[in-house]
Amino acid sequence: MNIAQDIREILGSNEAFAGKADQLGDDDSLFDLGLDSFGSVQLMLALEERFNVEFPDELLNRKSFSSIRAISEAVSTLIRQEAA
Repeated sequence: MNIAQDIREILGSNEAFAGKADQLGDDDSLFDLGLDSFGSVQLMLALEERFNVEFPDELLNRKSFSSIRAISEAVSTLIRQEAA
């Protein structure tokens, strides 16, 4: 499973990143590039569905969705917790 690539695919369905999700760097600020609060909620729901996880309240913040790397780290943590 390539979490970062899956995140890029999900981001590609967001209007702000359509057609350019594959060109995003792992540390690029998604909010500076057009992600808004509505888009971050859509992103969260798509991530939960794709990875079969649920984001707890403590991860529902701007930092958790700020970049592909931040999202990857959050999702990886949630996957490990689900497996334990």
